[in-house]
Amino acid sequence: MPSGAPTDARIARLAARQHGNVTRAQLQAFGLSPGAVAHRLRSGRMHRVFRGVYAIGRPPGGPLELANAAVLACGEGAALSHFSALALWGFSNRWPQTPQVSSVHDRRPTGIDVHKVSWFGPRELTTQLGIRTTSPARTMLDCARQLQLHGRLERTLNEALLTPYLFEGQLVEVCARHPRHPAAALVRELAGRDGGPTRSDWEDDFPAWCQRHGLPRPTINVVVCGVEVDAWFEHERVAVELDGWRFHRSRASFEANRERDTVLLATAGVVTVRLTRRHLNDQTERFAGLLAQILARRRRELGA
Repeated sequence: MPSGAPTDARIARLAARQHGNVTRAQLQAFGLSPGAVAHRLRSGRMHRVFRGVYAIGRPPGGPLELANAAVLACGEGAALSHFSALALWGFSNRWPQTPQVSSVHDRRPTGIDVHKVSWFGPRELTTQLGIRTTSPARTMLDCARQLQLHGRLERTLNEALLTPYLFEGQLVEVCARHPRHPAAALVRELAGRDGGPTRSDWEDDFPAWCQRHGLPRPTINVVVCGVEVDAWFEHERVAVELDGWRFHRSRASFEANRERDTVLLATAGVVTVRLTRRHLNDQTERFAGLLAQILARRRRELGA
């Protein structure tokens, strides 16, 4: 066995915990001299990823390996952040071409988009998939303005809130901790809305559709008498279900929906109106008028 084999085995075990990467400081701790590192680079046993960070055996083969290498290259006090962290948490399926890292130190290795921050609050740094990263709430705060510019903030935020990683209270907390952050007011407003997170662009759009047609603003995804409804007009006790063919085309779904409507009407006097995307898009004026009539009649009936 070559004389360096035990050391290389220990290096490989460490690299396996760091997505294939090691730092120069870690190699030195294993007793490797600059010459020994250079020899391994020439022989192809190691590959330089960023300054002071090396991949063992082969160059990085995926975004997780590159992301981990970027965090290691930025040293202590650094964490994957912004859109790299957004992808790491699964809130986006697109990884940025250049890894994005936030650091309390002004260390900017070539090939990494480094965001200098003055401090991280408690619970704003964590580990996900073995990579040091900003928390889901801090990640969303850091990405919010750019997502808003591309019309993706509300959808991304709602999808994140449907995962086990992010809760509205965490968003409120991180905004309170960073009141001068450029996106704090924007995120705080979205986090403070009534109702639960929406599950589609359609649910995102419905309150704005109501506003355009002079209708009251509904609460989205709220539980009424033990049943979650897509949109809820509380004063009129009218529930609106935004039906899509994709989720309602089976017989079981069709029958369950009608049973639910009947139970709500019988037990709580709740009227359910079912609208489709075509109603809102192709026949928008007609159905806005019909919904306005229903709401007005219910207000008269209930004395609301």
